[in-house]
Amino acid sequence: MKQLEYAVLARRAHQIKEELRQGMRKPYKDMIDVSWGDPHRAGVKPLSFVHQVLAACIYPQLMNSDKLPSDVIERAQRLLGECAGGSVGSYTATAGIPEIVHRISEFIMRRDGGAPSNPENIYISPGSQWSLMNILNVLVNSEASTRTGVLTPVPCHCTTTLSIMGLGAVMVPYYLSEEQGWELQVEELHRALESAKGVCNPVALYVINPGNPSGHVQSRKSMQEVIRFVSEKRLFLLADEVYQECVYGEKSEFVSYKRVLTEMGPPLSDTVELASFHSASKGFMGECGLRGGYVELVNLDPAVMKYIHNLFSKDSCAPVLGQLALELMINPPQPGDPSYALYNTETQHIRTTLVHNVKRAVEVVNSLLGFCCQPVEGGAFAFPRVHLPPKAIEKAKEMGMKPDTFYCMRLLEESGVLASPGSEYGQKEGTYHIRFCIMTSKDIMEELLKRLSSFHTQFMKDFS
Repeated sequence: MKQLEYAVLARRAHQIKEELRQGMRKPYKDMIDVSWGDPHRAGVKPLSFVHQVLAACIYPQLMNSDKLPSDVIERAQRLLGECAGGSVGSYTATAGIPEIVHRISEFIMRRDGGAPSNPENIYISPGSQWSLMNILNVLVNSEASTRTGVLTPVPCHCTTTLSIMGLGAVMVPYYLSEEQGWELQVEELHRALESAKGVCNPVALYVINPGNPSGHVQSRKSMQEVIRFVSEKRLFLLADEVYQECVYGEKSEFVSYKRVLTEMGPPLSDTVELASFHSASKGFMGECGLRGGYVELVNLDPAVMKYIHNLFSKDSCAPVLGQLALELMINPPQPGDPSYALYNTETQHIRTTLVHNVKRAVEVVNSLLGFCCQPVEGGAFAFPRVHLPPKAIEKAKEMGMKPDTFYCMRLLEESGVLASPGSEYGQKEGTYHIRFCIMTSKDIMEELLKRLSSFHTQFMKDFS
């Protein structure tokens, strides 16, 4: 908790909002918060079909009006029929509503070119991080004399690193290669594993694809190397794939670890233990507040699966609205359905906006003296490196702040932009970064880049 620098910025951002509300004069009229991977907060409009179905499920009387398309009514009726007592207020089975779990299994098979998926190996949870915590709970032995280690990418979103440390495990960092567009290099995995000798007992490798905050999308070749590595070193593979819908690189393509593992064939496809995570929070739906995610487990011992079931049982079930959101994510309207035209228009608008935002963010940031941003191929963030002048680094030390936290604090105070410092996510010694969400509207992105450019130019003058 002590390492969570973001809390300082978040508190100040809350105060600034209050000051603006009270009419205090500042160089800006409003605050732009791009510190979260929360599309709706950042100005992306919710998908009509999703909210119409959810509204009808919460208040079934809406289905008697002529306000909703017929396919929305049919979907809501079917989903309510699968809820105990016909109500979203009921508990569900531990793993989730059985029919939805089966449809997630079918979605995985479609996505992965027919690779088999067993519904009994799928658990719906209140978000993907919650699932990850449960699986880590099984892997981490808090009572062993040698602490458990988890190989974790740097940079990596701080929620995971805090979870690993909170369980009493050791985070074994492996550095993504920034110069190669944040590529995961297997030589670095070997180095990281070697560095853990005498420190901890590494049991798992955690990968994020597409990357958060790096924006890198792994190639099939890279994934095959990772799978061979975990097989050889007998590590459990944790694959965070929540941004799988969000791929923008012209030569980039999302392929799941499950698919690559299956296509590699025996003995790997029968032996490598894998947990892959997905969520309704990310992608075009962006339903962060509904808390719906799932994990699929591959090649786990049945005796271990029994304990995983017990772990998921301790919290009754995932929120039902989150479960319904997952169903709507994996089974959207199809051509010919009354809701398809609007759904297609809305999702295409989000996609074209994101492609525009990625291009503009990289273009503008790379035009600024002292900034360097690698291509963003996927995910929801830009993570540019900022070369801070020695005077700025010295001033940050005087104020008891990390240099990039100091930069973000000045950006917040002077421009009303809340971004996150790279120190939150891990970075190579002597390098500094900022992270900001690109899943926002074009207008907000343009205003953000305008404010960032103006602030950065002045900042560099002040500390040159």
